[in-house]
Amino acid sequence: MIDPKFIDDLARRISANIPSGVREMQQDLEQNIRSVLQNTLAKLDLVTREEFDVQTRVLARTREKLEQQEKIITALEARFLKDTPTKKPSEE
Repeated sequence: MIDPKFIDDLARRISANIPSGVREMQQDLEQNIRSVLQNTLAKLDLVTREEFDVQTRVLARTREKLEQQEKIITALEARFLKDTPTKKPSEE
């Protein structure tokens, strides 16, 4: 979810740009703007910074494991090819 402080700050900045005659309704307006922002941002497919950081670490560990597996497979392939006698076409 989006940081509530960010939404509050954004709502305040938007309401600060409203003409002075309308400022009498500033609190109500800020609440309505905050509500609209929350609903709009909630519809977006966003993740928190914490979730993003967790997934970044998971991806890094997965890449490390994949690289390890690739090294093992390469070593096994090399050993297999070394240990497998090659037949000449005339021997078949």
